[in-house]
Amino acid sequence: IYTLSLHDALPISIMKIKSLITAGLLVASVSANAGILRVTEGAFVGDAGLITFSEFSVGTVNPTYNAVDYGGAAGSPTVNFDGAFDFSGPTIALDGSAPDAVIVSDGAAPNSPVLSGTPTFNGNLAVLFDVDVAGVGLDAGYFDAIGGTAIEAFDRAGNSLGSVLNESLGIEFLGLVTDDGLNGIAGLFFHIVGNEPAGYAIDSLRFGRQGDVVVPTVPEPGVLALIGLGLVGVALRRRV
Repeated sequence: IYTLSLHDALPISIMKIKSLITAGLLVASVSANAGILRVTEGAFVGDAGLITFSEFSVGTVNPTYNAVDYGGAAGSPTVNFDGAFDFSGPTIALDGSAPDAVIVSDGAAPNSPVLSGTPTFNGNLAVLFDVDVAGVGLDAGYFDAIGGTAIEAFDRAGNSLGSVLNESLGIEFLGLVTDDGLNGIAGLFFHIVGNEPAGYAIDSLRFGRQGDVVVPTVPEPGVLALIGLGLVGVALRRRV
């Protein structure tokens, strides 16, 4: 039987406390500097735009959506699609030589048609806004592996702001917003980052400028540190 005296427990508890505080601060720091935060479909409110890919006919290649095409208000973004980005210039652009984005039918999607890369259901997709937005989200799938596909946001200069991975099988909503709620997203790249056996497509693209997307609340570093202290206290009481 192992017996731990209070004298022996004190250094260990301090180490644990310091470790948890450090971990809490690191988590908060990463969240604060990531550039984007994950959001649900319900975060898109107000005049957020919606493209369902039923606005144009099946077979349309690299579609361009003006505000009038998706029912957006005056001044809403023009949205362009292709298979990849070109980062060679001073600002991010679509790569005209990349495999195409194509509107296709998909029996696995609840609201077909959808947008696919080339080859069908196995190509990357790039979305470019003519003006910066605060948040972007979309229905994606049909996923057969968790964590294999990501949407990655870029600013106008082509810098990555961060990404979110799929966390479910089947059809899943993937959404992100700038962590300050300001307009900072110029492009979105949808691509495989791991294992995805059956491929994917996207549908119901949502996007909004500042005020059209709700920014989730992130705990402050001090709050996370206090949570860590509380957990250590509970653990020590149980050992005593």
